[in-house]
Amino acid sequence: MNTLAEENYLKAIYHLAVNDGNASTNQIASSLNTKASSVTDMLKKLADKALINYTPYQGVNLTPSGEKIAIGIIRKHRLWEYFLVEKLNFKWDQVHDLAEEMEHISSEELIDRLDEFMGYPKHDPHGDPIPDCNGRFNTHELKPVSAIAISESGIISGVRDHSSSFLQYLDKQQLTIGCKIMITDIIEYDHSVVVQTGNKEVHISREVANNLLIAL
Repeated sequence: MNTLAEENYLKAIYHLAVNDGNASTNQIASSLNTKASSVTDMLKKLADKALINYTPYQGVNLTPSGEKIAIGIIRKHRLWEYFLVEKLNFKWDQVHDLAEEMEHISSEELIDRLDEFMGYPKHDPHGDPIPDCNGRFNTHELKPVSAIAISESGIISGVRDHSSSFLQYLDKQQLTIGCKIMITDIIEYDHSVVVQTGNKEVHISREVANNLLIAL
């Protein structure tokens, strides 16, 4: 049995290392809002449990055992987010912190039944893939709006920024998961983007365009 703190570290390392292969102590400290010295102490504990590969000053990555635990936590987190939005009518900007608590429920039977009850959803309310009971992700290629050319269109299918303020902004602009948009203009001065959704056009900043993902 792993502690809540250990599970949080494994999940953070998974997210940080998924692209680069390794996570640095400073990256982990920033992600978990803690001190580098505290991270070092925890990494030693996780290494002793054979959950990570850790060499001081060379970064850290998960062992197969550590990765299995991390993916299991991510699965629970995303399933609970889906449940809260689809069954309890929470908004997509309200569920992250609740799911952070619920992801540490240890009963695998409960999670499997939750998955079955909801019809085995493939993506959470933010468009992130939900791993199945075997840890497999149903991924699909997404591109940021900032990488799309004028006249191209696609379906909003994910976000990079999961903060409540960003999700609330998207709600106000009616730029939510499942909406079809088309790029109608890119402003040369600041690289902001004008998108058409339904019968209206919305002018979004470069930062918003970088954090809004679409499937073409």
